[in-house]
Amino acid sequence: METSKNSETRHSEGDNNFSQKNLVEQNSLAEKDLKYIWHPCSQMKDYEELKPIVVDRGEGVYLYDVDGNRYVDVISSWWCNLLGHCNPHISAEIKKQVDTLEHVIFANFTHKQAIRLCERLSKILPKGLCKFNFTDNGSSAIEAAMKVSFQYHEQTGNPQKTKFMALSEAYHGETIGALSVGDCDLYTKLYKPILMDIVRVQGPDCYRCPYGKDREHCECECFEHAEKTFEKHGNETAAMLVEPLLQGSAGMKIYPPLYLKKLRALCDKYNVHLLADEIATGYGRTGKMFAFEHAGVSPDIMCLSKGLTGGYMPMAIFVTTQKIYDAFYDDYNTGKAFMHSHTYSGNPLACSAANAVLDLMEDGKILKNAQENAIFFNNLLKEKFLSHKNVGEIRHIGLINAIELVKNKETKEPFDGKLRTGYQIYKKALKRGVILRPLGDVIYFNPPLIIERKDLEFAANVAYECMVEVIGK
Repeated sequence: METSKNSETRHSEGDNNFSQKNLVEQNSLAEKDLKYIWHPCSQMKDYEELKPIVVDRGEGVYLYDVDGNRYVDVISSWWCNLLGHCNPHISAEIKKQVDTLEHVIFANFTHKQAIRLCERLSKILPKGLCKFNFTDNGSSAIEAAMKVSFQYHEQTGNPQKTKFMALSEAYHGETIGALSVGDCDLYTKLYKPILMDIVRVQGPDCYRCPYGKDREHCECECFEHAEKTFEKHGNETAAMLVEPLLQGSAGMKIYPPLYLKKLRALCDKYNVHLLADEIATGYGRTGKMFAFEHAGVSPDIMCLSKGLTGGYMPMAIFVTTQKIYDAFYDDYNTGKAFMHSHTYSGNPLACSAANAVLDLMEDGKILKNAQENAIFFNNLLKEKFLSHKNVGEIRHIGLINAIELVKNKETKEPFDGKLRTGYQIYKKALKRGVILRPLGDVIYFNPPLIIERKDLEFAANVAYECMVEVIGK
């Protein structure tokens, strides 16, 4: 397999004597995979050409396949691997926990790891968020939060508030409820006959701003769409869901903090809960621990997952205010309890992983280093990519960087989606040891916070070389 001329070898140290035996093993395992496994978010016919890579082990920002080939994981394995694969501290804490308590019913029982986690999070979350409800994945956290919002209004004299609002091109998960508040056709179009009726707010699009502004020098003129929608539907709306500052599946759209400030005030005016989906943006991804910190305001409900356990264990949480919690607190026979549960709620192993993540993040050094590397990396990408004829925009927040490729730079016309330009670049990058996994024709980087500059440089070089191979100079 090829390597970039600017890079070190992808092979692991001490394992360079690869043989035909290795290749046979890789192919055999890949064939067995395809015999049994239906992979997520995939057209399985693509696997005829690009067979699944059989990963043998992980270490830091690297993954190694069974042939010993090394890959830089600059997408954090679907954005959850916050502090590197097989982080020694997180691994050690889970090992300790597994010999103490692996699981316990979370109704009428609790355990030290969950209590400690909530106590620690309550000190660093946006002001007012203090009551924690555990689920086992991000989509479930979104659905539980929506149910809480609906039930709150029902129990506080506003039964007319039965609708939910969300931004255009939103993504909040793929269960029926979470899919309903989403607006990415790739995921939702087929299922629209069975989805909930959602009030849609035209969201910000800073790259193709219809007002001729840019995200650094605007007053969020596009917020007028939210104002008009709330004026029409605010009185019947329970909650407004938002991915703060970064709409991931929409193509890594980034918008200004001012939008959240205005949204907070608008939700207050209409007694609508502001529900923050920080599943992707939490835990330092945007340069601050939580994206809402950039705006200096707090949501009524916040959903967390992905970085919560450092990518080790499935777990999610929604956190809400004392005011919302109090609306459910009553005698059992009043029927006001929140009757929502997951078997693995508050799992001790997952909680131990989450506490280990906070151990590592607590002194702020990892986040500070990530902030410094974020400046370095964005400057590097601008220097390398921005002058290219097909690079429309390079946008970033924290270590997250997104390069939008377009057919015409002047008109911002996109490539024909049928060409799958981003996918072609992805395939070539894999052969050179970098995992990119683009969103359409948006090439993005969302690496672990602990990534070093040499790996950022390697990933940037490979991405550029592969882009040029696909679309020319």
